[in-house]
Formats: sequence, structure tokens, C-alpha cells
Amino acid sequence: MPFQFRGDIAHADVAFDAWAASLDELFAAAAEATLAVMVESPSEVYQVAAVPVHLEEHDLEMLLFEWLNEIIFLKDARRLLLHPAEIRVGEAPQGCTIEALLKGEEIEPERHRLITDVKAVTLHRFSVRHTGERWEATVVLDV
Repeated sequence: MPFQFRGDIAHADVAFDAWAASLDELFAAAAEATLAVMVESPSEVYQVAAVPVHLEEHDLEMLLFEWLNEIIFLKDARRLLLHPAEIRVGEAPQGCTIEALLKGEEIEPERHRLITDVKAVTLHRFSVRHTGERWEATVVLDV
């Protein structure tokens, strides 16, 4: 997934840029970057459990914000580490929507080396933009 961690935005938190040709791919890249902040080896998170997600927001920035916070919430509330499996970002009557399927498994401390406890997504420097060639996002995670 195309993402890059940034040390120049926030020193006490974790920041990253994500980019993709489509919104669906951008949301997937941001989800994978968030997972990579939480667990040392995301590839060792097996996709055995499926969690459907439906969210609606008034704009794309808030939709991405809520999407990533949902992944963090599922880690905290249900002890699940999740990869994006299927994503469809579209329009809704009041803004935009995401229909997605996350796949992963319950945290197993002996197998999943957790490296950072992500608490939430922040609005600091948060953005979603279309450059004409690709979609880009900047995200800062509160750790």
C-alpha cells in the first residue's frame, strides 16, 4: 500500500501521507498505514474474521476520519486487528458514504507484537485532496 510515515508534522504523535489512484484505494492505504502503526508485522494478522462497516459523513475528510477511528475503535472494543478487504466510497444524500469489509483477527499477544497504542485520529493537519493525478491524505494519529 502506498503510504509514508512523516516525522516532520508531529513529534509526540504518528503522522503519515497516503496516496492512490482512487478513493477506494486511498481509504485502503490509510487503513493499512494505521494498522502498521499498531502492530509490528501487519502481514501476520490473518484475515479470518470479517467485520462490515457502513459510514456516512458530510464530506470526504470526515469520512476518512471516521473510517480510521472505526478501525481504532474495533481494536480497543473488540480486540481486533483489521485489514481493509473491500471498500466502496460513494455519494450519499447528505455527503458521502463508505461500504466496507474489514478482515482480521483478535489480538494474540504471543503472535502479534503491538508497537504503538493508537488512541484516535486527530484533526491536526488532517486533509484529503485530489491532485488531478491521484488522491492524497495526510493523517496524524494520537498515540
